[in-house]
Parts: sequence; structure tokens; C-alpha cells
Amino acid sequence: MEFKNNVTRLLDSKKVAYQLHLYDYAAGIESAVQVADTIGLPTAQVFKTLVALPDQPNRKPMLAIIPGPDTLDLKVLAKAAGLKKAKMASHAEAEALTGLQTGGISPLALINKGFEIYLSDQAQAFDTIAVSAGQRGANIQLNVKDLVKLTNARLVKLA
Repeated sequence: MEFKNNVTRLLDSKKVAYQLHLYDYAAGIESAVQVADTIGLPTAQVFKTLVALPDQPNRKPMLAIIPGPDTLDLKVLAKAAGLKKAKMASHAEAEALTGLQTGGISPLALINKGFEIYLSDQAQAFDTIAVSAGQRGANIQLNVKDLVKLTNARLVKLA
């Protein structure tokens, strides 16, 4: 059975090369580190997408894309975004804001949805990285430059 969703259709329509990695989310594979182990990539090459909230009510939520084993430095994110503070969205807030389930939040599924997108500069250590394909159990591995171009992500030190 061929896997298709909005993210793969977008990439196909833009003629962006990618590799799809499917895994069994129901088997308890939930963290980016576990995904990396399952799909056979180094943990630092599988990135997770986190939803952060600005301290200014007129600003849109932010997506921070960082390596799976890392922790987001909210002070660094806030500074990069020109804010005094940023805080992590709860799981419920992240799902409500994105329309996606945690474990399946993807910057590629949220293009043109008004999110400010920040990608850890650690991505530059790789030609390709893997990010969620927009649903649990599916990751997309693509060229870092293609990800930045498609999402208008700002490369910054985040972790």
C-alpha cells in the first residue's frame, strides 16, 4: 500500500526529493530518539517539531524544530524571535493550534498557516534530516535546504 498525505502530495507537486519512513506509533515509538532508532538514522538527524507560544498576544505561535535528543532553550528562541519570553504549548494547546496530533506535528503540514518557524542550526551538519510527515507513524527525510525553502524557516541556535 502506498502512503500519501498532504505532506507527500506537497513534496511531489514541488518535485522535492524525499524518503518516507514509516513506523508503528502504536507500538510505543513516540519520541524522536525512538523513531531514529526504529528507522535507522542517527538520533541527531531526526528532528522534532515543538510548538512554543510568544509572550505577545498579537504574535502567532512558533514552531521550533530541534534534534530529537535535545531540549529547546526557550530563552534563545525568544531572543531569536525578538520576544522577552516564550513558553512551551501544552499537548492540548499544540494540537488545538496546529490541528495535528502530538507526535505528528510537522512544519511541512503547516506551511502558510501563519506559524513562525525556527530550525536549529544543527541541521546544517547534515545534507538531509527527518521530520514528521504530518501524522503519527510517518517521517519524511529531505534535504535541509529544501525544508528551509519550503517552510521559510529561520536557522538559529536553539538547543
